[in-house]
Amino acid sequence: MQTLNVGAGRTDEEYQAAEEQRRADLLSDSRSAANYFFLAAGLAVLSTGVLPIRVLILVNIGAIDLLNRYAYYTGQINPLLVYGAGAAWVVALVLLGLAARKGHRWAFLAGLILYGADLVPLAMIFSFWSFGIHGFLLLKWFQGQKALKELKEAPASR
Repeated sequence: MQTLNVGAGRTDEEYQAAEEQRRADLLSDSRSAANYFFLAAGLAVLSTGVLPIRVLILVNIGAIDLLNRYAYYTGQINPLLVYGAGAAWVVALVLLGLAARKGHRWAFLAGLILYGADLVPLAMIFSFWSFGIHGFLLLKWFQGQKALKELKEAPASR
């Protein structure tokens, strides 16, 4: 006996249309989550001092802040080192965002690892606002990689 892809009174065409819509929604969700890499890069530009303006109220990068604090106390700080680290952070986020927008799940996973590791220095310097923003971004990137995983596992259209 042949089983048709029908359920709850749907025809095969309706089922195929629903599956295509589901795949389109998953792709849209993953691209929306990938846009948060660009938001994170913009916030990093504001907080690391890459631009002449620096805003430290809402967002910090824990690794950059630790570099600033501990290198400053030893008297060995080189400002170009801090600016270079900030610029590298921003470039990494932009590149991860571009890869995530193309549908690469590894980019989301790399973002999760990068920002998850940055939570440790943020906890050490008691930057709770930044800790919350990092947590929000981690949630969005987790949702993005989950959408790509479901998209890969979803049956392809015929």
